Amino acid sequence: MNSLYKSELGKKEIINLYNKKLNELDLEYRSKLIDTDFGKTNVIIIGDSTKPPLMIIHGSNGCAPIALETYPNLYKEFQVFAIDVLAQPNKSDETRLSMKDTSYGLWMNDLVNQLELKNVTLVGFSFGGLIILKTLIQNERNIKEVFLSAPAFIVNGNPLIALFKIFIPMKRYIRTKKAKYLEKFLATLFSEKDEFALNYLSKIFIYFNMDFSPVPIIKKEDAQGIKTPITLIAAKQDILFPGEKMIKRANKIFPSLKNTLLLEDSKHVQNRRDNTKIEKLILTL
Repeated sequence: MNSLYKSELGKKEIINLYNKKLNELDLEYRSKLIDTDFGKTNVIIIGDSTKPPLMIIHGSNGCAPIALETYPNLYKEFQVFAIDVLAQPNKSDETRLSMKDTSYGLWMNDLVNQLELKNVTLVGFSFGGLIILKTLIQNERNIKEVFLSAPAFIVNGNPLIALFKIFIPMKRYIRTKKAKYLEKFLATLFSEKDEFALNYLSKIFIYFNMDFSPVPIIKKEDAQGIKTPITLIAAKQDILFPGEKMIKRANKIFPSLKNTLLLEDSKHVQNRRDNTKIEKLILTL
């Protein structure tokens, strides 16, 4: 299998940034490599094993340390398992799964089973939300509750707006390596400036083969089969997965929808204030 990294040097630079971010968090953790049916998956484990389990799943072009930084206090009430998603710029294998079938659900349930977890709370941002919903569709028996933040897989935004505001600046940065195009990309998606995201994505866009497959939409019949309580956090200024549109559809298709929150001033990636608000929601579980 060809590597998703365009060079070994590029891979090393990305993993160095990963390690730097993890070390900056200053958390006591252990890493575990789980050999799943779809490839080896790196899991960062934080917190007391006597506490309820919680798995956190990052978004596209992300990694476990970013997820841990987003919600830094969850380990106080849960044992946290931060997952490095397969085929993303992190420490898991480079096996790219299909968004169209049950692969992501099978993979996640394999992780849950191998970690011997029951009554797991799942927390996911963006692409992590798609993975969680695929998990519930495939087998929700071991899942207690889920929290989805600006998730993929429920609605999509206007593709023309995404083309001009996201993909064209990204492609221009890849071609020219001029920082102004990367900054334009980040300003469209991020609610506040993020220096790590700037550094991390500057390497990923140049050195990593990203997945540009269209994001599918969950079928109504699949959504109606889900029994696990869902808390949905949507962002009003999100051009990828528009918040008002998302909540409207979610109310129609998810019988287990427990709670919704529309972040009025948030773009796709929340700011620290809104992340704290989401974290408090999870901690009141």
